[in-house]
Amino acid sequence: MNKIVLEHYPASKLPQELREGIDLAATVKITVEEEAVRKPMNREELRNSLLTARAKAKGVTLEEAVARVRELRDEWDD
Repeated sequence: MNKIVLEHYPASKLPQELREGIDLAATVKITVEEEAVRKPMNREELRNSLLTARAKAKGVTLEEAVARVRELRDEWDD
């Protein structure tokens, strides 16, 4: 990824759309970075990602799940 940093750049040299709200006599620091384009996962990568997420997921017991649902339901009864 490419990154360009210009320090003490005259604000008066900025393009019009970037000058708004900046004193033209000021100097600015400009950082330009190329956005990383993330390629979509293929079927196998997606499958592996899901399997990994499931393997690392913290499970709960049936009793814990029921207690949580009851807690959420009871919020509406108040």
